[in-house]
Amino acid sequence: MKTALFVALFFLLQISAGAANRAQPPSDANANANANVSASASASTTTTTTTTASWTTVHGHRLYYQSSGSGRPLLLLHGGGASIEESFARQLDNFAATHRVIAPEQVGQGHSPDVAGPLSYRAMMEDTAALLRQLHLTNVDVVGWSDGGILALMLAAYHPELVGRAVISGANIAPAGLLEADLTQMRSAEQSAPAIAASTMADKLRRLWLYSPTVDELNPRLLSHIHKPVLVLAGDRDVIKLDHTLAIYRALPEAKLSILSNTGHATFAEKPDIVNPLILTFLAQR
Repeated sequence: MKTALFVALFFLLQISAGAANRAQPPSDANANANANVSASASASTTTTTTTTASWTTVHGHRLYYQSSGSGRPLLLLHGGGASIEESFARQLDNFAATHRVIAPEQVGQGHSPDVAGPLSYRAMMEDTAALLRQLHLTNVDVVGWSDGGILALMLAAYHPELVGRAVISGANIAPAGLLEADLTQMRSAEQSAPAIAASTMADKLRRLWLYSPTVDELNPRLLSHIHKPVLVLAGDRDVIKLDHTLAIYRALPEAKLSILSNTGHATFAEKPDIVNPLILTFLAQR
């Protein structure tokens, strides 16, 4: 999610902390150090869906993920600084009715603890790939919002065997895809930060959005080699420039495009009655 993005970021991080307190994930304190997936897991039931919360270890650090439903695997990738519920509250039950939903939370976001160093799309993508391999999953359909859409594109580009169909909304392949007002505000905040800036999640996200994805991580040439069906979504009032979204769509060999009218960046929250059936219909096409 990007102030609209940056301004909303601090509020969002407070919400994330509150959500973590309301719905604590299972403790992994007693997990077997040699096990790929934490032995500790718990389940909670909503009105329609049982959700299993789990811990795993990838690349030497803990990662939280939850799963629900049954059927063809569907990977949900949340927005930057958000949790699974904050990104897909109006999709989880709907998608789990027909799919086995797997939804990780990236380092320092949602329930997953932070690690030293800056955030990196490549590192988060590799964490996600490692989780899918631990779960013995390939050819998985992927739905990603905002930063999650970036990770979905990277998974399809770098680990094509893991991805079947992909849906992205509000994704960008370079910082230049963000609205100039948001970039200006983040640059101003960066310049006014202390020389030795605190490594808060807000700082890390701001730098991630200012400088990434890098041209080495994503570019039109890489997109042109993604021979997977991709549904590209955006709001007509998105924080991603429309011409940038169109460039992504045009670079993908097997893409479809849907621009939602009177809609901002939060397509999944704002228009679930349109987005949910649109996505499920797209995923059902084989």
